[in-house]
Amino acid sequence: MDFGLTEEQEMIVSTVRSFVEKEIYPHEAEVERTGQVPHELGEAIKQKVIDLGFYACNFPEEVGGAGLSHVDFTLVERELGRGSMALTHFFGRPQNILMACNDDQKERYLLPAVRGERMDALAMTEPDAGSDVRGMKCTAVRDGSDWVVNGSKHFISGAEHADFFIVFIATGVDETPKGPKKRITTFLVDRGTPGFEVRDGYNSVSHKGYKNCILYFDNCRLPDAQVLGEVDGGFAVMNEWLYATRLTVAAFSVGRARRCFDYALNYAAERKQFGQQIGKFQGVSFQIADMITEIDAADWLTLAAAWRLDKGLPANREIASAKVYASEALARVTDTTLQIFGGMGLMDDFPIERFWRDARVERIWDGTSEIQRHIISRDLLRPLGA
Repeated sequence: MDFGLTEEQEMIVSTVRSFVEKEIYPHEAEVERTGQVPHELGEAIKQKVIDLGFYACNFPEEVGGAGLSHVDFTLVERELGRGSMALTHFFGRPQNILMACNDDQKERYLLPAVRGERMDALAMTEPDAGSDVRGMKCTAVRDGSDWVVNGSKHFISGAEHADFFIVFIATGVDETPKGPKKRITTFLVDRGTPGFEVRDGYNSVSHKGYKNCILYFDNCRLPDAQVLGEVDGGFAVMNEWLYATRLTVAAFSVGRARRCFDYALNYAAERKQFGQQIGKFQGVSFQIADMITEIDAADWLTLAAAWRLDKGLPANREIASAKVYASEALARVTDTTLQIFGGMGLMDDFPIERFWRDARVERIWDGTSEIQRHIISRDLLRPLGA
């Protein structure tokens, strides 16, 4: 088994890390202060990524992407994890689910998204349907050749910049031995569609500037042409294309943890107490050792899961393991770093308190830690009939 990166992969890591340091870091403090990414700044970042050849790098070459492997793209996401999510959003990684577009939809949504002409946002979560996706109450009812949609979605990331939305909506109910089971269909919804409104969401302590929005549907009419995949086939589309979002969270967590660790390491080597650097005290040095061990373990779990995808091997459990471990390791690393910094860690003179706040949400979105543990345990127990 070869654990080394190829020359091309080393170049990917170097290029993306350099981009984040030069184009993202300088703007982070202002975005954190204002909670806003100026339109001109977002567009400038996007254009630089396009010029660099990395925009939509998660898509195959036949549709205009860079055709990166899962491991390659995981390396990209890991380096982007070092920077502000509000700003790296404009690095441009459209949802892979757009590969399910039919020929007409490819021209209207997929290809413009890959070229950076239109931005997308994924809408699944509702106030009463987070981990329980089938609990969604947003419904689409057939009316002739149209669907009439009513309901809402919330916690929709990137919605303020999106030109169109990939929305999962309940389109029927099946009666099963375990009770009613909702059928789900995926729709493509353009901003400005009558009966559809995007409103400001909640103020989050995590990832300032990377806003969440609320989507409202009030008798919004959508023709069949807006169905992505098959009617009632939303779960099939979801299972085929959205599993890798958990891997993205894992990779992000590793990148952010490494950036935070660099602060802890340097501070421990420079800060003096009782006449010597604090890193010479075992109370600190052992924490440093534990942090890097956890980060490396999370890194290898994440890359190993991506490797399995590239080899066409089952990876659902491995991705869940990477997501839960990396996100929880990030929480421990940020908390320990703050402890090493002491009182200064809570001051905004350093980004430590921001890393600490940002880390909390990684254990919640794209499947909570509890959901990941459920996936892992069922994968192990189901074959044994338990």
